[in-house]
Amino acid sequence: MPTILIAEDERELNALVRQHLEAEGHRVVQTFDGPTAVVSAQQEQPDLVILDWMLPGLDGLEVCRRMRRQSIVPILMLTARAEEVDRVLGLEVGADDYLTKPFSIRELLARVRAILRRVELMRDAGAAADARPPVVVDGPLRIDVGEHVASVDGRTLELTPKEFDLLTLLARNAGRAFARDYLLEQVWGFDYAGLDTRTVDTHVLRLRKKLGPLEDRIETVWGIGYRFARSGEQRSVTGAR
Repeated sequence: MPTILIAEDERELNALVRQHLEAEGHRVVQTFDGPTAVVSAQQEQPDLVILDWMLPGLDGLEVCRRMRRQSIVPILMLTARAEEVDRVLGLEVGADDYLTKPFSIRELLARVRAILRRVELMRDAGAAADARPPVVVDGPLRIDVGEHVASVDGRTLELTPKEFDLLTLLARNAGRAFARDYLLEQVWGFDYAGLDTRTVDTHVLRLRKKLGPLEDRIETVWGIGYRFARSGEQRSVTGAR
């Protein structure tokens, strides 16, 4: 039975979401302010967090940041802020999905199912005899998938969960070009209203900066998307930027 933590200060909405989630067989933990949400996430170890942007005590962005320091639990943010810059900001601090108020319970439940399916698939893949190495090494780049740590020349990279997943996917398949839509599907695990391919571009831009001397290894393949160049092959005819 998956455990879902709700952090929402609107008590009627919190209760409504809880009612529908419990009807689908989930265990639900309710919180109504930021500090309590952070503590509950540590104690309950939920499978998913539904997090409101505007919380008393600590706002949703700060709660998301603090949760990300301790866990890679999927986070679905709820907010009345519909501007693109706000959506991007929520994703950049570590949210996995974004739902703008007012929303339908049906859509919320669909998002929850999609996230939990992705979590289950990842667990199944981890439990299976996966032929892919748990550590990816490419020159000075080292990615320890199990430890969720990436480094260049021994320097640990400060990556968000999505940046780490994106780098891992690209580096594991060096030389292969991926369409932006495919990267959205594979890294974010689902398609949702409000998230477009510019989100991929934003993450790639930030990832390049964090890779330092290896930034040119992530190439733009014009008309397609991105690829991680094999050693010595960067700046090919497809274009390195």
